[in-house]
Amino acid sequence: MIAVAAVLVVAFGVFLIAFTGVTFAKPVMAEGFLMRFASSARTHYTEQALRLLIGAALVVLSPSMWQPNVFWLVGWAIVVSSAALMCVPWQWHHRLGERVLPIVARHLRLYAVGSLAFGALVLYGVFAGGAA
Repeated sequence: MIAVAAVLVVAFGVFLIAFTGVTFAKPVMAEGFLMRFASSARTHYTEQALRLLIGAALVVLSPSMWQPNVFWLVGWAIVVSSAALMCVPWQWHHRLGERVLPIVARHLRLYAVGSLAFGALVLYGVFAGGAA
């Protein structure tokens, strides 16, 4: 179980860093990716299922990560918010996205830098803690 969690958490960190690269190399592609979030019931539930998986992986792996309490808390925050979003109609999530995503798109590079920082922190957490 821990090995699977480690693979998922490392893949998540790499994804966040890769998203930053795509944002700077092909910003239209990155914006299109974000704009598809909650655009249908299928994308909404797929997104939440992936978030649940990543959150659970963080919770499972956190004891062997650098700053275990921080990553445990982040993992549970992802799990709880994903579970809550799964309990509301996907259209509500879509409407929220319609309001928030234009702001994110306007500041896409800043968002990407945050993604890079969080991805690097996740990877540091895994490898500095000896989880991988």
